[in-house]
Amino acid sequence: MSKFVYMFDEGNSEMKELLGGKGANLAEMTRIGLPVPYGFTISTEVCNSYYDMGKSIPTEIEFQILDALHRLEEKTGKKFGDPVNPLLVSVRSGAVFSMPGMMDTVLNLGMNDETVKGMAKLTNNPRFAYDSYRRFIQMFSDVVLEIDGFYFEQFLEEIREQKGYSSDPEMTADDWQEVIKGYKDIVKKHARKDFPQNPKEQLFLSVHAVFDSWNNQRAIVYRRLQRIPGHLGTAVNIQSMVFGNMGNDSGTGVAFTRNPSSGERKLYGEYLINAQGEDVVAGIRTPKPISTLQDEMPEVYEQFVETYQLLEGHYRDMQDIEFTVERGKLFILQTRAGKRTAQAAIRIAVELVEEQVISKKEALLRVDPDQLNQLLHRRIDDSYERKPLAKGLPASPGAATGQVVFDADEAELLAKEGKQVILVRPETTPDDIHGMVAAQATVTSRGGMTSHAAVVARGMGKACICGCELLKIDLKTKQFKVGDVVVVNQGDMITVDGSTGEIMLGEIPMIEPQLSDEFQLLLTWADEERELGVRANADNPEDAKKALEFGAAGIGLCRTEHMFMDATRIPIVQEMILAETYGEREAALKKLLPMQQGDFEGIFEAMWGNPVTIRLLDPPLHEFLPDKEELLVEVTKLQMSDSDSDELKEKEQLLRKVRQLHEFNPMLGHRGCRLGMIHPEIYVMQAKAIFYAIANVKEKGIEVKPEIMIPLVGHVNELKEMRELVMKASLQVAAETGQQYDYSIGTMIEIPRAALTADQIAREADFFSFGTNDLTQTTFGYSRDDAEGKFLQSYIESKVLPENPFAILDQEGVGKLVEMGVKLGRQTKPGLKTGICGEHGGEKSSIQFCYDAGLDYVSCSPYRVPLARLAAAQATIKNKQEQETNELQAQI
Repeated sequence: MSKFVYMFDEGNSEMKELLGGKGANLAEMTRIGLPVPYGFTISTEVCNSYYDMGKSIPTEIEFQILDALHRLEEKTGKKFGDPVNPLLVSVRSGAVFSMPGMMDTVLNLGMNDETVKGMAKLTNNPRFAYDSYRRFIQMFSDVVLEIDGFYFEQFLEEIREQKGYSSDPEMTADDWQEVIKGYKDIVKKHARKDFPQNPKEQLFLSVHAVFDSWNNQRAIVYRRLQRIPGHLGTAVNIQSMVFGNMGNDSGTGVAFTRNPSSGERKLYGEYLINAQGEDVVAGIRTPKPISTLQDEMPEVYEQFVETYQLLEGHYRDMQDIEFTVERGKLFILQTRAGKRTAQAAIRIAVELVEEQVISKKEALLRVDPDQLNQLLHRRIDDSYERKPLAKGLPASPGAATGQVVFDADEAELLAKEGKQVILVRPETTPDDIHGMVAAQATVTSRGGMTSHAAVVARGMGKACICGCELLKIDLKTKQFKVGDVVVVNQGDMITVDGSTGEIMLGEIPMIEPQLSDEFQLLLTWADEERELGVRANADNPEDAKKALEFGAAGIGLCRTEHMFMDATRIPIVQEMILAETYGEREAALKKLLPMQQGDFEGIFEAMWGNPVTIRLLDPPLHEFLPDKEELLVEVTKLQMSDSDSDELKEKEQLLRKVRQLHEFNPMLGHRGCRLGMIHPEIYVMQAKAIFYAIANVKEKGIEVKPEIMIPLVGHVNELKEMRELVMKASLQVAAETGQQYDYSIGTMIEIPRAALTADQIAREADFFSFGTNDLTQTTFGYSRDDAEGKFLQSYIESKVLPENPFAILDQEGVGKLVEMGVKLGRQTKPGLKTGICGEHGGEKSSIQFCYDAGLDYVSCSPYRVPLARLAAAQATIKNKQEQETNELQAQI
C-alpha cells in the first residue's frame, strides 16, 4: 500500500510537494536536531483523494493516521485521551506554497471533561488547563462545527463584565469552568448536539475541516491572487502541543531573521508572555518587540538567536519562524521562507550575494517580478508638513489615500464602482481578504507587525498600519474616534503612510518613487543575463523619458490615435472626418500634420537613438465624434425650440455623419489598415509627419531609428499597398528636405489570418509585432470590455478558464498563433525581427513564453519595464538550467 502519512523524522525539505511547505520544513528541522515538538504529516495526496472520494478519507489512510498517532504516543510517553497523562495535539494546514491565515487550525485537540482534569493535576495549574480547554472548544466549534466565534466572544465579554475584569489574565480557574459550561450550551444550541468528547472523533473531524478549508472562499481568493494552482491540495500536520500559556515563564512569538519590510539584516519579530500561538498572529493582543525578550528571558533569547542564525544559514534565505517557550524551554514550531515586501526582497537578495551565500543568478530568481510594481508607486511628498491624526505600527510600506470603509464587503463594492477606499478594522481575519484586495490600504487598531493584516498586505504590496490603539472603532455607527474630539465617519478621506504608521486626514500630495541602489544593481545583473530585449509602450515624450529611466531599450508601440485625443485637436480631427470632399479633408490634414510632426520630434529626441515603433492610426473614426444618443437628444431639443438655427443645422450634419460611420461591431469594422486603404490621405499625412520629424531631429545631431507599423493587416495585399504608400511619402519628403534616412516598415499581427499566412505577409514586412490584446479578442471571439464586465470572471471562478486571457497570455490558443507567426515569418525571412506589444509584454509567465517562442523583444508600459527586465533574465536562467538538467540526464 502507498504511504500517505509521514512522521517528522521521515521527511526532508525536498518533499515540499508531498508534505507541504510547513511539513517539509518541520521534517527538515527535526532532521538537523532543532527542538521541534514531534508529530506527523498527512500528505497533500490525501487532500486530493478526499475530494475525489466525495469528502471522505479512505479506510486504509485512516489506519495509517492511527498508526502514526500511536508512534507519536510512544515518542512522547503520553496517551491520546488518557485522563492521567494526556497527549494533546495541534492540527494545522500546510500548503505547498505559503498561504498565511487562509486555512484553518485547531489547537489543544484531545481535551475533554476528563483530560482537562489530568492537565490541571500534571501542571499543578488548573487555571491554565481550563483556559486551554475553553480555547479548544471555541476554536473547534468555529473551525469544525462552523459556529460563529461571535457567540463565544459575546458570552466571554458578558462574564468579564459581570466579574469586573478588563482582560483574560484576570480570569480564575473557576471563572474558566463557568465559561466552559456556557460554551457547551452554545454548541448544543447551534450544532444541535453535544460537544464531542472522544479525542479520535475530534481528530478526524478536524482533519476533514482542514481539507475543507482548502476550498473556503478566502483560500480561493488568495490562490487566485497569488496564482497558486488549485490542484496542489494541502497537507495536514499533527503535532504534539507545547504551551506558551503556562505562566510568566512561558510565551509564544513569531520572528523573521531579517526585517520583512526593509530587508535590514536584523532580528525582527514579536512575542507575548503567557499566550498561545494564535494570539500573536490573530492580532487580538498587541505583542512586544522581540528585542525585549533578551531582558525577560535572556537564556531563551540567546538560544533563539543561535537557532535563527542556524536556520537562515541552512536555508540560505530569510526565515519566518514561529516559536513557543514552555516553562523556560524553547520550541520551534515552524520555519519557512518569509513573506517580504519588494524593497526587502531586493535588498535581501543583493546582500546575500554580497555575503557570498548565493549567486547572482539565484538572487535574480529570488525576486518575484510582480513584486516590483510595489516600488514604482507614489509616496507622500516630503515637503508636506504632516499633521498625524494617529500613529500605529508601520506594517507594510507605501502610501495611499481613500475613503474610510469599515466592512470588507463594502470595500469590494465601492472599489468596483471606481472609488478608492481604505479598510479600517479592529483587526482583520482571513475572511476580510477580498476587502483588503479591493482597498488601497488597511488600518487596524489591534495586532502587530506579524498579524494577519500585516502579512497579507505585505504579500500584496499594499500599505498597512496595525496596532493603532488610539483609534476607537465603532463598527455599528461606522466611525472611529481619536480621543474625544476627532470623529472620522465612513466615506471621509484619509491618507495613510505604511512606512511610518501615520494616519492623516484628507488627501495629501504624493511624489514619484525613486529606485534604490540595490534595485538598480539587481536590474544590472538582470541585463547581463537576459537575452530578450525590453521596450516600452509610449505615446508622448514624457512616457518615453520615463521608459528610458526604467531601462527600456526603445519604444515597441507608439499609438498615434492617442495623440489625436487632445482637446485642441479634436475639432480639427472632426473636420477631417466630416469632410464631404477630398479637398476639405486635405485642408484638415494640413492642420494636423505639423502637430503630428511635433509629437514625433519630441519622442525621437527623448529616445535619443533608440528604436521607435510608430503604429499608424487604428481606431474607428466614430470614436472621435460625439456620442450618438447624446447628440440625438441635443438635436431633438433644438428642433423643439428653434427649427431653423445654424446650430441645429450643424448638429444635424454631425448626427448624419455619426450615423453614417456607426458600425455594428467597431472592433471588426473600418479601422487599422482598412482606414488607410479607403482614406490613404490620412496615412500619407502621418507618414510625412514621421519623415519631416526625422529630418529635423537628425539636423540636431540625434540619431533616429524609426519603425513604421501598419495595424490590423489580415492579407498580404493590404500590407503591400500600405508599404508602397509609406515609401512614396518618404521619397517626397526626401526630395523636399534633401535628407536620406533609414527606416523599416512592418506590421502588427493581431488577426488570426495574419498569423496563419505569416509566410506571405513577411514578404512585405521588415518586422512583426504581435498585438496580443486584439489577437486574444479575435481568437476567442470575445469583446474584451463585454467579456470582462459580463462573464469572464464567472468563467475563471468556475474554472472554465484558468486565467483572464487578457492579463495572462493564452499559450494553448493565442500562443500557438504567435509561435506559428514567428516560424512562418522566418521561413520567408530568416532574420525577421519579432516582438510583442500587447499588455502581456509586462506579465512574467507571458514573457517566459515569448522567450521560449524565440521573439526578439517584449514591449510593455513604462512602469512595467523593470518587471520585464527581471522576468526576461529569469526566463534565460531557467532555460539554461533546464538545458543543463537535460544534458545531465542524457549522460546518465
